[in-house]
Amino acid sequence: MTDEVTRPARSARQLERERIRRRQAVRSSSIATASTIVFLTLVAVLVTNSPGWPRVRETFFDPEWFVRSLPDVLQGFWTNVKIFLIAEPIILVVGLLVALARGLRAPVFFPLRVLAVVYTDVFRGVPTLLVIMIVGFGLPALQLTGVPSDEITLGVIALVLAYSAYVAEVFRAGIDTVHPSQIAAARSLGLSHGQAMRHVVLPQAVRRVIPPLLNDFVSLQKDTALVSTIGVIEALRQAQIYAASKFNYTPYLVAAMLFILLTIPMARFTDYLSARAARRRGPGGA
Repeated sequence: MTDEVTRPARSARQLERERIRRRQAVRSSSIATASTIVFLTLVAVLVTNSPGWPRVRETFFDPEWFVRSLPDVLQGFWTNVKIFLIAEPIILVVGLLVALARGLRAPVFFPLRVLAVVYTDVFRGVPTLLVIMIVGFGLPALQLTGVPSDEITLGVIALVLAYSAYVAEVFRAGIDTVHPSQIAAARSLGLSHGQAMRHVVLPQAVRRVIPPLLNDFVSLQKDTALVSTIGVIEALRQAQIYAASKFNYTPYLVAAMLFILLTIPMARFTDYLSARAARRRGPGGA
């Protein structure tokens, strides 16, 4: 006699429901594919039959200038990636520290809390481009000992100042979603406030804010192009050099494609994490 456990056979109604769902999924996919093809075909016909298309094709879609400019623009793009990789971890640390400072409630920490509030309000209110220009041109003009003059370093400092304010608010929102009863429970077990934040609150908060953090970093990757305004030779600046000297804008298309190749996978990964978090919360949204 065997210990084999047999699964109960599915009823005819269950099989029929599954068959209908599969048929509906195939039908929906077919309709979506067909509508996408029709839409793209209409757009292509409209664009290629416009009066100015020959000039646009020559100026923006020249294969020769695409191939010529690709190595230089790609080399500049590695500068964008380097700036992003340096700035991202610093932004995470600074943003978390600012968020924690805003959550301090003891009267002795009031000046620190006010400073954190002012910082987030100011740098979320000032456009990132202005922050880069103020830091890039203002800091070297002070001629202070120890102040960096390297354009890439100044660009990283400006991006850290600008984006840490946004990331701090993301962290603060995540911390606020953790129910106060969890802190009370941790304190009742003998943990200090700092230990409760470290071992109970922050792990949950960080898990919840990963998708919005990734959205901010998608924007950060694009905004690394703004450092070209202070003289950094990155992808956009390389494309500008080609466009100014050759009167052809195809290098801009090269730069755009490089940014897209990097940001789209990050965006899809963000969507995946958001969907997974939604499934974990369940239909109740808790």
